[in-house]
Amino acid sequence: MHTRYMTTTALLASLIAVSGSLKVPGILPGTEFQLSAPIAVAICAVYGFRQYFIAGVLASSITLILGTQTIFNVAIALLFRVTVGLVLVVGGTSFVPVVIAGPLGSFVARLCLIIIMEQAVWAVILSAVPGMVYTALTAWPLTVVLRKIVAKTEGSLTRAL
Repeated sequence: MHTRYMTTTALLASLIAVSGSLKVPGILPGTEFQLSAPIAVAICAVYGFRQYFIAGVLASSITLILGTQTIFNVAIALLFRVTVGLVLVVGGTSFVPVVIAGPLGSFVARLCLIIIMEQAVWAVILSAVPGMVYTALTAWPLTVVLRKIVAKTEGSLTRAL
């Protein structure tokens, strides 16, 4: 069981790290959508906060070592992860908490960004709105797909043993 947990966590960390480097461009600069946000919400909903958080810390460590993220980016990502985890631990993993967890995590992370960088509140929040909408629209379908994948693989492992 421990080997499977470690392997799954490493695969989830890789998925978060790679999807974090893929961005859908927005109409205006700063409004791009990072694909890791809804994937992260789905991972938390399916695998639970503990495994999701560990995978996220590993993903942040990988991107920090590779030089694609800074300590500041990692701190913002950790704030996003804690917020998403808190929403899903408190609210459960049904439709509404899954849909609102990502946008709420982005909002809280942006608030931190506003405080640290002393930026205009409306500009920072408005630039995040397209990504929040994309995350809200895609987090639930990704959660459903990931649940089906896990159910199929668990069933295959049970039959193989």
